[in-house]
Amino acid sequence: MLAFERQFWAANPGARLAGIDEAGRGPLAGPVVAGAVAIPEELIEDLWRGELQGVADSKRLTAAERERLFGLLSSLPGVDWAVGIAEPAEIDAVNILRATHRAMARAAAALPGGLPAHALVDGLPVRGLPCPSTAIVKGDAKSLLVAAASIAAKVTRDRIMDELDRRHPGYGFAQHKGYPTPEHLAALVRLGPCPEHRRTFGPVAAILQPSLFL
Repeated sequence: MLAFERQFWAANPGARLAGIDEAGRGPLAGPVVAGAVAIPEELIEDLWRGELQGVADSKRLTAAERERLFGLLSSLPGVDWAVGIAEPAEIDAVNILRATHRAMARAAAALPGGLPAHALVDGLPVRGLPCPSTAIVKGDAKSLLVAAASIAAKVTRDRIMDELDRRHPGYGFAQHKGYPTPEHLAALVRLGPCPEHRRTFGPVAAILQPSLFL
């Protein structure tokens, strides 16, 4: 989980390095959220052996495990984290890929302590980041910093969806987090889209403009 970090610091001793990942590209509702986490070279080895030993791809962790680890990331001295958000209206305006890249850039720019010298990013190359970056396919399973960023993004987004569930009851946002489950699709047909739905996504667009799908 530290191979990419060690490789970067071997060439750039002491430089500020961050991991970036996103949560929420696939749902029909709610924002896409990116997380960014930076840990200094002199701390990361000890933290990986100690408090952050359980950090992994957020999708492999339970909600309780993610919350516990996010609490640690938020409180450990020397660990900086931030999130960037793109709301449904922005997703509809520019498409989900561009909105995701914008959220990632916002997360990097919002890191306490300033921009990183470099970022490790989950997936494919990202345009528009405010710093140089290295894309790592399945990076959240290969890099501690990217995995930590995935936890920050996922926990933040889940909390947002819990709040949206309270604002828009009946859709089940707290359970499915906006993903197109059978329960969500049934509620969408029954209630119609709410302001948090992404209007350019197929199942939502089909309800808003059914003639286009005949």
